[in-house]
Amino acid sequence: MQTSAPLWPPAFIVTGTDTDVGKTIVSSLLTLGLGGAYWKPIQSGLEPMTDTERVQSLTGLDSSHFYPEVYRLTQPLSPHAAAAIDGVEINLDQIQLPAFSKPHLIVEGAGGLLVPLNDRYFMLDLFYKLKLPVCLVARSTLGTLNHTLLSLRQLRAANIPVLGVILNGEKNPSNAEAIVYYGKVKILGELEPINPLNADTLKQGLRALGIGNGEWGMGNREWGMGNRE
Repeated sequence: MQTSAPLWPPAFIVTGTDTDVGKTIVSSLLTLGLGGAYWKPIQSGLEPMTDTERVQSLTGLDSSHFYPEVYRLTQPLSPHAAAAIDGVEINLDQIQLPAFSKPHLIVEGAGGLLVPLNDRYFMLDLFYKLKLPVCLVARSTLGTLNHTLLSLRQLRAANIPVLGVILNGEKNPSNAEAIVYYGKVKILGELEPINPLNADTLKQGLRALGIGNGEWGMGNREWGMGNRE
């Protein structure tokens, strides 16, 4: 099975099929590899560190690569529940894409697509509002097919372009091939476990994905097309 590196658009979203699926690690890789900026508009949980702080620590990039969260919720819960505890309501109108000067802006979601933000809207609705294409991070292991295919169906039903899928975990050729076939989507990379995690090992992860050799921007130049079937 072949992977394909797209021409990464100026701004795009990194989301996952589930929580703790590897979105922040992939976001770190992309921010470092693209020399981009990172933005997580909704942060649930501040201890021991936020995802923005973690990406900055892992990449070693300076503060010019990072934008502040719009909502910083104290509890590591679903955003709607964390916001209720903090006595705030998440308002999508308050979340505006920041003007950025770096080549790319990587926007990381919270949880999966149908994580509630308030009593009306889900994370998917925020993605639709931002009008950006999505890179979907999925586990490589047992159970990923259902989660990944359901996520792809939701994105397409909302008319949100899909850049492709990055699989996180030990390589599983059968699952990767099934996602390509049934999901009608590209596998952008297969990220095997990185241990320990730091700026140097992240660079090894870039090479493992085939994107650490100056080939960013090569490959499919029609990133916004052909992935909506």
